[in-house]
Amino acid sequence: MNDLSLLRRSFDSDRITEFAESLATSLDRQMKNAFRPEERKALRLFSAREVCELTGISNSNLNTRLADDPDFPQPTLDKRGHRWFSAEAIDQIRDHMFRTGKKDLTYRPGRHPGDAMQVISFVNFKGGSGKTTSAAHVAQKLALDGYRVLAVDLDAQASLTTLFGYRPELEFQENGTVYDCLRYDEEQVGIEHIILKTYFHNLDLAPAGLILAEYETNTAYALSQRITPNFAERLSIQLDRVQDRYDVVIIDCPPQLGFTTLSALAASSGLIVTVVPSMLDIASMSQFLSLAGDLFRTIQTHTSRSEPISWNFVKFLLTRYEPSDGPQTQMAAYLRTILQDEVLTNPMLKSTAISDAGMTQQTVFEIDPAKLLRKTLDRAVQSCTAVTQEVEGLIQRSWGRV
Repeated sequence: MNDLSLLRRSFDSDRITEFAESLATSLDRQMKNAFRPEERKALRLFSAREVCELTGISNSNLNTRLADDPDFPQPTLDKRGHRWFSAEAIDQIRDHMFRTGKKDLTYRPGRHPGDAMQVISFVNFKGGSGKTTSAAHVAQKLALDGYRVLAVDLDAQASLTTLFGYRPELEFQENGTVYDCLRYDEEQVGIEHIILKTYFHNLDLAPAGLILAEYETNTAYALSQRITPNFAERLSIQLDRVQDRYDVVIIDCPPQLGFTTLSALAASSGLIVTVVPSMLDIASMSQFLSLAGDLFRTIQTHTSRSEPISWNFVKFLLTRYEPSDGPQTQMAAYLRTILQDEVLTNPMLKSTAISDAGMTQQTVFEIDPAKLLRKTLDRAVQSCTAVTQEVEGLIQRSWGRV
C-alpha cells in the first residue's frame, strides 16, 4: 500500500467526525469556563452615564430622582460607591419616567395600538459581510432602547445562536430550533415553543442549528407535492403567532439565496443588505439583488397572498468599514452615487473592540468596559448606536411617526 493510500485512509469521514466532536467538546468547556458559575452568559451592569445616554434622562434629573423619589429604581453600589444599573432597572426607569413625566415616547418607543410588528432581515449573498454581527448589535441596542425584540437565527451555521451563549451542535442537534416551526410534517410546532429568553432584557431568541439545513431539501420536496402553506408563507404565519409579544423581529439570514432566505424575505417588512465596500463584494451583492428580484416575481405567482411581496424599506449597510482605507472610501462613494439615499448614512466600522469582544462571544454592549481601551470601545459603541438609530428611524417611519 503506497503512502498516498495511507493518507487517504487516515482522513476518512470518521476522522472528520472526530474533529467535529473534539472541537464541540472543547468549545463547550471554554463556554462553561467563561461563564461560571451559572454556565450561561449574563449581561453586565451599566453606569449612570450609560443610563443617561440610553434613556435620554439628564444626569441632574437622574440624581434628583434617585434622591427624592422612593419609587425610582435604585442602583447597585460598588466598593467605591459608584452606581450601576441592570438592563431591567433601565427598563423600569423608562416606565417610571413615562408614567410620571410627560409621557415622552422616547421612553416607550415601541408599538402602539394599530402598529404592525416590524420584521427586519439582515441579508447578503456572501459570507464575511458582518451580517450576523450587525444583526446582533442592532437587536441588542433596540432592546436597550426599550423595544421588545425577537432575534431569529435562520442560518444553519447558528452563529447568532452561539453569540447568545448556546452550543447548537450540542444543545440543538435534533430539536428546539426554528426548523421545528418551519418543517412540513406532523412534528411541526408553533414558534412560541422554541423561543428562548436570553440574558439580555427585552430580547428573546429563536435559535438555529445544523438541522435547519434540511429545510432546503424538504422545501424542494414540499413544492413538488404542492404542500401548503408553502415556504413563502410559513415563517410569516409563525411570526403572526407571537406578534403581540414583540415590537421588532430581527432575522439573521444565511449567506445564500435559498428557500430559507426567501422565507425570511417574504416575511419581512424591511431589509438591511450588508455590504463590505469592495468591488468583489459589491459585484456579489449585485448578483444577489438580480436573482432575488427574479425569484420573487416567480414566487408571487405561487402564493395565496393577494398583495405583492413588498417592503417598507430596503437599505444598504456598509460593514467592516475603515475610513482611513482609501480604496474602501472610494467604493463607498461609488455605492452612494448609484444607490444614493438607500445607503445608510452611518457604516458599521471595522473595530478591534468588536473583534476582541467576539473572541469571547460578546458584543460591544456586553463586554466589560475595563477589558478594552475606553477610546476604542467608545468608537465601536458609537458606530453601532448610530446605525441602530437609523434603523430605529425607519421603524418609526413605518409606524407613521416621522
